[in-house]
Amino acid sequence: MKKTDSDDLVRVGPGTVMGDLMRQYWIPALMSKELESDGPPVRLLLLGEKLIAFRDSDGKVGIADHRCPHRGASLFLGRNEKGGLRCLYHGWKFDANGRCVEMPNVPPAQDFKDKVKMRAYRVTEMNGLIWVYMGSRRTPPPMPAIEAALLPDTELDITFTQRACNWMQSLEGDIDTSHGGFLHFGCLNPDDIPEGHPLEHTTERAPEYHVRDAAWGTSYSSYRKTRNGQSIYWRCANFMFPFWTQTPQGEFATNVNARAWVPMDDEHTMFVYLRWRKRPGYAVPLKNGKQLGGNTPSAEFLENDTGWLGRWRLKANESNDWLMDRQAQRNGTIFSGIENIHLQDQAVTESMGPITVHELEHLGPSDRMLARTRRRLLQAARALRDAGQTPPGVDNPDVFLSARSGYFLTEPSVHWEAAYDQQVRDAVRPVELPGAADTP
Repeated sequence: MKKTDSDDLVRVGPGTVMGDLMRQYWIPALMSKELESDGPPVRLLLLGEKLIAFRDSDGKVGIADHRCPHRGASLFLGRNEKGGLRCLYHGWKFDANGRCVEMPNVPPAQDFKDKVKMRAYRVTEMNGLIWVYMGSRRTPPPMPAIEAALLPDTELDITFTQRACNWMQSLEGDIDTSHGGFLHFGCLNPDDIPEGHPLEHTTERAPEYHVRDAAWGTSYSSYRKTRNGQSIYWRCANFMFPFWTQTPQGEFATNVNARAWVPMDDEHTMFVYLRWRKRPGYAVPLKNGKQLGGNTPSAEFLENDTGWLGRWRLKANESNDWLMDRQAQRNGTIFSGIENIHLQDQAVTESMGPITVHELEHLGPSDRMLARTRRRLLQAARALRDAGQTPPGVDNPDVFLSARSGYFLTEPSVHWEAAYDQQVRDAVRPVELPGAADTP
Protein backbone atom coordinates (compact mmCIF):
# COMPACT_ATOMS: atom_id res chain seq x y z
CA MET A 1 0.00 0.00 0.00
CA LYS A 2 1.28 3.44 -0.90
CA LYS A 3 1.63 5.96 1.91
CA THR A 4 -0.91 8.28 0.30
CA ASP A 5 -3.43 5.42 0.23
CA SER A 6 -2.67 4.55 3.83
CA ASP A 7 -3.04 8.15 5.00
CA ASP A 8 -6.35 8.55 3.16
CA LEU A 9 -7.60 5.33 4.74
CA VAL A 10 -6.70 5.93 8.39
CA ARG A 11 -7.04 9.72 8.90
CA VAL A 12 -10.51 10.80 10.02
CA GLY A 13 -10.25 14.42 11.23
CA PRO A 14 -12.13 17.34 9.65
CA GLY A 15 -11.22 17.82 6.01
CA THR A 16 -9.66 14.37 5.52
CA VAL A 17 -10.85 12.07 2.76
CA MET A 18 -12.07 9.31 5.08
CA GLY A 19 -13.34 11.72 7.72
CA ASP A 20 -15.52 13.43 5.14
CA LEU A 21 -16.89 10.05 4.07
CA MET A 22 -17.82 9.10 7.63
CA ARG A 23 -19.53 12.43 8.21
CA GLN A 24 -22.09 11.45 5.57
CA TYR A 25 -23.55 8.80 7.91
CA TRP A 26 -25.29 8.71 11.27
CA ILE A 27 -22.75 7.63 13.91
CA PRO A 28 -23.49 5.77 17.18
CA ALA A 29 -21.82 8.01 19.77
CA LEU A 30 -22.99 7.04 23.25
CA MET A 31 -25.33 4.73 25.11
CA SER A 32 -28.51 6.49 26.22
CA LYS A 33 -27.76 5.57 29.82
CA GLU A 34 -24.52 7.60 29.74
CA LEU A 35 -26.43 10.88 29.92
CA GLU A 36 -28.93 11.95 32.57
CA SER A 37 -31.28 14.92 32.47
CA ASP A 38 -29.62 17.97 34.03
CA GLY A 39 -26.62 15.75 34.72
CA PRO A 40 -22.98 16.60 34.07
CA PRO A 41 -21.79 16.93 30.47
CA VAL A 42 -19.66 14.12 29.05
CA ARG A 43 -16.47 14.69 27.06
CA LEU A 44 -16.85 13.02 23.66
CA LEU A 45 -13.97 12.48 21.24
CA LEU A 46 -15.36 11.68 17.81
CA LEU A 47 -13.67 11.77 14.38
CA GLY A 48 -10.86 13.83 15.88
CA GLU A 49 -13.21 16.49 17.27
CA LYS A 50 -13.46 17.37 20.95
CA LEU A 51 -17.17 17.57 21.74
CA ILE A 52 -19.44 17.56 24.75
CA ALA A 53 -22.69 15.67 25.16
CA PHE A 54 -25.43 16.56 27.62
CA ARG A 55 -29.11 15.89 28.27
CA ASP A 56 -31.32 18.85 29.15
CA SER A 57 -34.25 19.07 31.56
CA ASP A 58 -36.69 17.82 28.92
CA GLY A 59 -34.51 14.82 28.08
CA LYS A 60 -33.22 16.23 24.81
CA VAL A 61 -29.59 15.43 23.97
CA GLY A 62 -27.13 18.03 22.72
CA ILE A 63 -23.76 17.22 21.11
CA ALA A 64 -21.57 20.22 20.32
CA ASP A 65 -18.07 21.66 20.21
CA HIS A 66 -16.82 21.81 23.78
CA ARG A 67 -15.60 25.42 23.39
CA CYS A 68 -17.90 28.27 24.31
CA PRO A 69 -18.22 30.54 21.24
CA HIS A 70 -17.68 33.59 23.48
CA ARG A 71 -14.09 33.14 24.69
CA GLY A 72 -13.37 29.45 24.15
CA ALA A 73 -13.71 28.17 27.73
CA SER A 74 -14.71 24.50 27.83
CA LEU A 75 -18.41 23.92 28.27
CA PHE A 76 -17.55 20.61 29.90
CA LEU A 77 -17.19 22.77 33.02
CA GLY A 78 -20.64 24.24 32.46
CA ARG A 79 -23.74 24.05 34.62
CA ASN A 80 -26.48 21.89 33.11
CA GLU A 81 -29.46 24.01 34.14
CA LYS A 82 -33.10 23.99 33.10
CA GLY A 83 -33.28 24.45 29.35
CA GLY A 84 -29.57 24.45 28.59
CA LEU A 85 -25.89 24.49 29.48
CA ARG A 86 -24.43 27.60 31.11
CA CYS A 87 -20.77 28.53 30.68
CA LEU A 88 -19.00 29.15 33.98
CA TYR A 89 -16.91 31.99 32.63
CA HIS A 90 -19.50 34.66 31.78
CA GLY A 91 -22.82 32.86 32.16
CA TRP A 92 -23.77 32.51 28.53
CA LYS A 93 -26.33 29.70 28.18
CA PHE A 94 -26.89 27.37 25.21
CA ASP A 95 -29.72 24.98 24.43
CA ALA A 96 -29.36 21.46 23.03
CA ASN A 97 -29.46 22.84 19.47
CA GLY A 98 -26.49 25.10 20.19
CA ARG A 99 -28.43 28.37 20.26
CA CYS A 100 -27.46 31.01 22.79
CA VAL A 101 -30.54 31.61 24.95
CA GLU A 102 -29.08 33.86 27.65
CA MET A 103 -26.28 36.44 27.68
CA PRO A 104 -26.45 37.77 31.26
CA ASN A 105 -23.18 39.72 31.28
CA VAL A 106 -24.34 41.92 28.41
CA PRO A 107 -26.74 44.89 29.01
CA PRO A 108 -30.19 44.08 27.56
CA ALA A 109 -29.96 46.86 25.00
CA GLN A 110 -26.73 45.41 23.66
CA ASP A 111 -27.73 41.73 23.82
CA PHE A 112 -26.95 39.83 20.61
CA LYS A 113 -27.68 36.23 21.66
CA ASP A 114 -29.81 35.61 18.56
CA LYS A 115 -26.64 35.94 16.48
CA VAL A 116 -24.56 33.45 18.49
CA LYS A 117 -24.62 29.69 18.07
CA MET A 118 -22.11 27.09 19.12
CA ARG A 119 -21.31 24.37 16.59
CA ALA A 120 -23.83 21.65 17.39
CA TYR A 121 -24.68 18.48 15.53
CA ARG A 122 -28.01 16.83 14.79
CA VAL A 123 -28.83 14.07 17.26
CA THR A 124 -31.35 11.25 17.40
CA GLU A 125 -31.94 8.62 20.04
CA MET A 126 -33.08 5.12 19.17
CA ASN A 127 -33.20 1.80 20.99
CA GLY A 128 -30.70 2.64 23.71
CA LEU A 129 -28.22 4.48 21.48
CA ILE A 130 -27.52 8.17 20.86
CA TRP A 131 -26.64 8.83 17.22
CA VAL A 132 -25.05 11.96 15.80
CA TYR A 133 -24.90 13.31 12.25
CA MET A 134 -21.72 15.36 11.71
CA GLY A 135 -22.20 16.13 8.03
CA SER A 136 -23.17 19.37 6.33
CA ARG A 137 -26.55 18.48 4.86
CA ARG A 138 -29.38 20.79 5.88
CA THR A 139 -31.62 17.71 6.10
CA PRO A 140 -29.74 14.67 7.45
CA PRO A 141 -29.97 11.37 5.58
CA PRO A 142 -32.20 8.57 6.86
CA MET A 143 -30.95 6.30 9.62
CA PRO A 144 -29.08 3.20 8.39
CA ALA A 145 -31.36 0.15 8.28
CA ILE A 146 -28.91 -2.09 10.12
CA GLU A 147 -30.98 -4.95 11.46
CA ALA A 148 -29.48 -5.15 14.95
CA ALA A 149 -29.86 -1.39 15.47
CA LEU A 150 -33.58 -1.64 14.70
CA LEU A 151 -34.23 -3.98 17.62
CA PRO A 152 -35.93 -2.51 20.68
CA ASP A 153 -33.48 -2.09 23.53
CA THR A 154 -35.42 -4.71 25.51
CA GLU A 155 -34.10 -7.29 23.02
CA LEU A 156 -30.69 -5.77 22.41
CA ASP A 157 -27.37 -6.19 24.19
CA ILE A 158 -25.17 -3.10 23.72
CA THR A 159 -21.49 -3.07 24.61
CA PHE A 160 -18.95 -0.23 24.20
CA THR A 161 -15.21 -0.92 24.44
CA GLN A 162 -12.39 1.50 23.71
CA ARG A 163 -9.39 0.31 21.72
CA ALA A 164 -6.07 2.16 21.67
CA CYS A 165 -5.34 1.99 17.94
CA ASN A 166 -6.63 3.12 14.57
CA TRP A 167 -10.16 2.27 13.51
CA MET A 168 -9.16 0.37 10.38
CA GLN A 169 -6.79 -2.11 12.00
CA SER A 170 -9.45 -2.64 14.66
CA LEU A 171 -12.14 -3.34 12.06
CA GLU A 172 -9.93 -5.63 10.02
CA GLY A 173 -9.79 -8.16 12.85
CA ASP A 174 -13.46 -8.85 12.18
CA ILE A 175 -13.03 -9.54 8.46
CA ASP A 176 -9.81 -11.56 8.76
CA THR A 177 -11.13 -15.10 8.39
CA SER A 178 -7.99 -17.16 8.99
CA HIS A 179 -6.80 -15.94 12.39
CA GLY A 180 -9.45 -17.78 14.40
CA GLY A 181 -7.75 -21.15 14.06
CA PHE A 182 -4.61 -19.69 15.61
CA LEU A 183 -5.27 -16.72 17.88
CA HIS A 184 -8.55 -18.00 19.36
CA PHE A 185 -8.42 -21.77 19.02
CA GLY A 186 -4.80 -22.62 18.30
CA CYS A 187 -4.65 -25.22 21.08
CA LEU A 188 -7.84 -26.98 20.04
CA ASN A 189 -7.30 -30.65 19.14
CA PRO A 190 -9.25 -31.50 15.96
CA ASP A 191 -9.97 -34.97 17.35
CA ASP A 192 -11.92 -33.39 20.21
CA ILE A 193 -14.38 -31.65 17.89
CA PRO A 194 -17.53 -33.64 17.07
CA GLU A 195 -18.69 -33.67 13.46
CA GLY A 196 -21.07 -30.76 12.87
CA HIS A 197 -19.77 -28.75 15.84
CA PRO A 198 -19.69 -24.99 15.11
CA LEU A 199 -15.94 -24.96 15.77
CA GLU A 200 -15.21 -27.67 13.23
CA HIS A 201 -14.07 -24.92 10.86
CA THR A 202 -11.07 -24.15 13.10
CA THR A 203 -9.41 -27.39 12.01
CA GLU A 204 -9.00 -25.87 8.53
CA ARG A 205 -6.44 -23.14 9.12
CA ALA A 206 -5.94 -22.17 5.49
CA PRO A 207 -9.52 -21.74 4.30
CA GLU A 208 -10.70 -21.25 0.76
CA TYR A 209 -13.10 -18.38 0.36
CA HIS A 210 -14.87 -16.05 -2.01
CA VAL A 211 -14.84 -12.25 -1.75
CA ARG A 212 -17.19 -9.81 -3.46
CA ASP A 213 -18.33 -6.22 -3.46
CA ALA A 214 -21.86 -5.83 -2.13
CA ALA A 215 -24.39 -3.01 -2.11
CA TRP A 216 -23.58 -2.44 1.58
CA GLY A 217 -19.78 -2.80 1.27
CA THR A 218 -17.94 -6.11 0.93
CA SER A 219 -18.55 -9.74 1.86
CA TYR A 220 -16.62 -12.96 2.19
CA SER A 221 -17.73 -16.58 2.35
CA SER A 222 -15.21 -19.16 3.50
CA TYR A 223 -15.97 -22.78 2.72
CA ARG A 224 -14.83 -26.36 3.15
CA LYS A 225 -16.33 -29.81 2.79
CA THR A 226 -17.73 -31.48 5.88
CA ARG A 227 -15.92 -34.57 7.09
CA ASN A 228 -18.38 -36.88 5.38
CA GLY A 229 -17.94 -34.93 2.15
CA GLN A 230 -21.68 -34.65 1.55
CA SER A 231 -22.11 -30.94 2.33
CA ILE A 232 -20.30 -27.62 2.13
CA TYR A 233 -19.86 -25.67 5.37
CA TRP A 234 -20.04 -21.90 4.80
CA ARG A 235 -19.11 -18.99 7.04
CA CYS A 236 -20.18 -15.57 5.75
CA ALA A 237 -19.26 -12.13 7.09
CA ASN A 238 -19.62 -8.52 5.97
CA PHE A 239 -18.13 -5.06 6.01
CA MET A 240 -20.82 -2.37 5.87
CA PHE A 241 -20.16 1.32 5.20
CA PRO A 242 -18.67 3.25 6.78
CA PHE A 243 -17.27 1.22 9.76
CA TRP A 244 -19.66 -1.67 10.49
CA THR A 245 -18.96 -5.40 10.46
CA GLN A 246 -20.96 -8.58 10.94
CA THR A 247 -19.13 -11.68 12.14
CA PRO A 248 -20.05 -15.36 11.57
CA GLN A 249 -20.16 -16.52 15.21
CA GLY A 250 -23.64 -18.02 15.04
CA GLU A 251 -26.14 -19.84 12.87
CA PHE A 252 -27.00 -17.67 9.90
CA ALA A 253 -30.75 -17.89 10.49
CA THR A 254 -30.60 -16.25 13.93
CA ASN A 255 -27.25 -14.45 14.04
CA VAL A 256 -28.46 -10.84 14.36
CA ASN A 257 -25.46 -8.70 15.23
CA ALA A 258 -23.62 -5.58 14.13
CA ARG A 259 -20.29 -4.18 15.26
CA ALA A 260 -19.24 -0.58 14.70
CA TRP A 261 -15.61 0.57 14.86
CA VAL A 262 -16.18 4.26 15.47
CA PRO A 263 -13.03 6.41 15.18
CA MET A 264 -12.51 8.64 18.21
CA ASP A 265 -9.40 10.06 16.55
CA ASP A 266 -6.69 8.55 14.36
CA GLU A 267 -5.27 6.49 17.24
CA HIS A 268 -8.33 5.48 19.31
CA THR A 269 -11.49 3.58 18.41
CA MET A 270 -14.78 2.95 20.18
CA PHE A 271 -16.08 -0.54 19.51
CA VAL A 272 -19.89 -0.64 19.59
CA TYR A 273 -21.37 -4.15 19.68
CA LEU A 274 -25.09 -4.69 19.06
CA ARG A 275 -26.44 -8.21 19.51
CA TRP A 276 -29.90 -9.72 19.57
CA ARG A 277 -30.39 -10.90 23.12
CA LYS A 278 -32.42 -13.93 22.05
CA ARG A 279 -29.79 -15.15 19.62
CA PRO A 280 -29.03 -18.79 20.52
CA GLY A 281 -25.53 -19.57 21.76
CA TYR A 282 -23.45 -22.48 20.53
CA ALA A 283 -21.63 -23.75 23.57
CA VAL A 284 -21.77 -27.36 22.36
CA PRO A 285 -19.55 -29.70 24.41
CA LEU A 286 -16.42 -31.09 22.82
CA LYS A 287 -15.49 -34.75 23.10
CA ASN A 288 -13.18 -33.87 26.00
CA GLY A 289 -16.06 -32.27 27.89
CA LYS A 290 -14.98 -28.65 27.38
CA GLN A 291 -17.37 -26.04 26.09
CA LEU A 292 -15.80 -23.61 23.65
CA GLY A 293 -17.36 -21.15 21.29
CA GLY A 294 -20.15 -20.04 23.61
CA ASN A 295 -20.24 -17.08 25.95
CA THR A 296 -16.68 -16.14 26.81
CA PRO A 297 -16.02 -14.30 30.10
CA SER A 298 -16.47 -10.57 29.83
CA ALA A 299 -13.29 -8.57 30.07
CA GLU A 300 -13.08 -6.20 33.03
CA PHE A 301 -13.34 -2.45 32.59
CA LEU A 302 -11.63 0.39 34.37
CA GLU A 303 -13.96 2.82 36.02
CA ASN A 304 -14.98 5.55 33.58
CA ASP A 305 -13.51 8.98 34.25
CA THR A 306 -14.14 12.40 32.73
CA GLY A 307 -11.12 12.54 30.40
CA TRP A 308 -11.27 12.61 26.62
CA LEU A 309 -10.21 8.96 26.65
CA GLY A 310 -11.99 8.09 29.88
CA ARG A 311 -14.84 5.90 28.62
CA TRP A 312 -15.05 2.11 28.41
CA ARG A 313 -11.37 1.18 28.80
CA LEU A 314 -10.33 -2.38 29.58
CA LYS A 315 -8.17 -3.16 32.59
CA ALA A 316 -6.02 -5.34 30.36
CA ASN A 317 -3.85 -3.17 28.11
CA GLU A 318 -0.33 -2.79 26.80
CA SER A 319 0.99 -1.62 30.18
CA ASN A 320 0.21 -5.03 31.70
CA ASP A 321 0.72 -7.09 28.50
CA TRP A 322 -3.04 -7.60 28.22
CA LEU A 323 -2.78 -9.92 31.26
CA MET A 324 -0.99 -12.55 29.20
CA ASP A 325 -0.34 -15.82 31.03
CA ARG A 326 2.93 -17.19 29.65
CA GLN A 327 2.55 -20.41 31.61
CA ALA A 328 -0.84 -21.07 29.99
CA GLN A 329 0.76 -20.28 26.64
CA ARG A 330 3.64 -22.70 27.24
CA ASN A 331 1.59 -25.62 28.51
CA GLY A 332 -1.01 -25.36 25.74
CA THR A 333 -3.93 -24.34 27.92
CA ILE A 334 -4.41 -21.14 25.92
CA PHE A 335 -2.63 -20.75 22.58
CA SER A 336 -2.23 -17.00 22.97
CA GLY A 337 -1.91 -16.93 26.75
CA ILE A 338 -4.75 -14.38 26.75
CA GLU A 339 -8.03 -15.78 27.97
CA ASN A 340 -10.82 -13.67 26.52
CA ILE A 341 -11.60 -13.83 22.79
CA HIS A 342 -12.29 -10.11 22.53
CA LEU A 343 -9.15 -9.35 24.49
CA GLN A 344 -7.10 -11.56 22.18
CA ASP A 345 -8.25 -9.45 19.24
CA GLN A 346 -7.64 -6.26 21.18
CA ALA A 347 -4.10 -7.29 22.12
CA VAL A 348 -2.94 -8.10 18.59
CA THR A 349 -4.46 -5.00 16.99
CA GLU A 350 -3.14 -2.66 19.69
CA SER A 351 0.26 -4.37 19.46
CA MET A 352 0.55 -3.09 15.86
CA GLY A 353 0.93 0.42 17.28
CA PRO A 354 -1.44 3.39 17.21
CA ILE A 355 -1.50 3.25 13.40
CA THR A 356 -0.12 0.20 11.65
CA VAL A 357 2.57 0.84 9.02
CA HIS A 358 0.90 -0.51 5.90
CA GLU A 359 4.03 -0.17 3.79
CA LEU A 360 5.67 -2.95 5.85
CA GLU A 361 2.87 -5.49 5.27
CA HIS A 362 3.14 -8.55 3.03
CA LEU A 363 -0.46 -9.48 2.28
CA GLY A 364 -1.27 -12.99 1.07
CA PRO A 365 -4.26 -14.80 -0.48
CA SER A 366 -5.94 -15.06 2.92
CA ASP A 367 -5.99 -11.25 3.11
CA ARG A 368 -8.16 -10.67 0.05
CA MET A 369 -11.12 -9.45 2.11
CA LEU A 370 -8.90 -6.85 3.76
CA ALA A 371 -7.52 -5.66 0.44
CA ARG A 372 -10.97 -5.54 -1.17
CA THR A 373 -12.44 -3.59 1.75
CA ARG A 374 -9.61 -1.06 1.79
CA ARG A 375 -10.03 -0.51 -1.94
CA ARG A 376 -13.81 -0.16 -1.65
CA LEU A 377 -13.46 2.44 1.11
CA LEU A 378 -10.84 4.44 -0.78
CA GLN A 379 -12.86 4.38 -4.00
CA ALA A 380 -15.98 5.63 -2.22
CA ALA A 381 -14.14 8.31 -0.25
CA ARG A 382 -12.34 9.64 -3.32
CA ALA A 383 -15.51 9.54 -5.43
CA LEU A 384 -17.13 11.76 -2.81
CA ARG A 385 -14.15 14.13 -2.83
CA ASP A 386 -13.59 14.26 -6.57
CA ALA A 387 -17.11 13.96 -7.99
CA GLY A 388 -19.46 14.61 -5.08
CA GLN A 389 -20.74 11.03 -5.39
CA THR A 390 -22.84 10.00 -2.39
CA PRO A 391 -21.36 6.94 -0.64
CA PRO A 392 -23.22 3.60 -0.52
CA GLY A 393 -26.11 3.33 1.90
CA VAL A 394 -26.39 7.03 2.75
CA ASP A 395 -29.53 7.78 0.72
CA ASN A 396 -30.56 4.13 0.24
CA PRO A 397 -30.23 2.70 3.78
CA ASP A 398 -32.30 -0.39 2.92
CA VAL A 399 -29.22 -1.91 1.26
CA PHE A 400 -28.14 -2.95 4.77
CA LEU A 401 -31.22 -5.13 5.27
CA SER A 402 -29.79 -8.05 3.31
CA ALA A 403 -26.49 -8.02 5.17
CA ARG A 404 -26.43 -11.03 7.49
CA SER A 405 -23.57 -13.17 8.74
CA GLY A 406 -23.20 -16.67 10.13
CA TYR A 407 -22.62 -20.29 9.18
CA PHE A 408 -24.76 -22.80 7.27
CA LEU A 409 -24.59 -26.02 5.21
CA THR A 410 -25.48 -26.50 1.55
CA GLU A 411 -25.35 -29.21 -1.06
CA PRO A 412 -22.04 -29.15 -2.98
CA SER A 413 -23.80 -28.19 -6.22
CA VAL A 414 -25.31 -24.94 -4.89
CA HIS A 415 -23.55 -21.73 -5.98
CA TRP A 416 -22.32 -19.71 -3.01
CA GLU A 417 -24.09 -16.44 -3.90
CA ALA A 418 -27.37 -18.27 -4.51
CA ALA A 419 -26.93 -20.04 -1.17
CA TYR A 420 -26.36 -16.74 0.63
CA ASP A 421 -29.42 -15.13 -0.96
CA GLN A 422 -31.58 -18.12 0.04
CA GLN A 423 -30.29 -17.94 3.61
CA VAL A 424 -31.25 -14.26 3.76
CA ARG A 425 -34.77 -15.07 2.57
CA ASP A 426 -35.11 -17.87 5.15
CA ALA A 427 -33.58 -15.94 8.07
CA VAL A 428 -35.46 -15.40 11.31
CA ARG A 429 -36.39 -11.71 11.57
CA PRO A 430 -36.80 -10.45 15.16
CA VAL A 431 -38.36 -7.24 13.82
CA GLU A 432 -40.45 -6.71 10.72
CA LEU A 433 -38.21 -5.52 7.91
CA PRO A 434 -40.31 -4.88 4.78
CA GLY A 435 -38.46 -5.74 1.60
CA ALA A 436 -35.43 -7.28 3.34
CA ALA A 437 -35.51 -10.46 1.30
CA ASP A 438 -35.80 -8.52 -1.96
CA THR A 439 -32.95 -6.07 -1.31
CA PRO A 440 -29.98 -6.65 -3.67
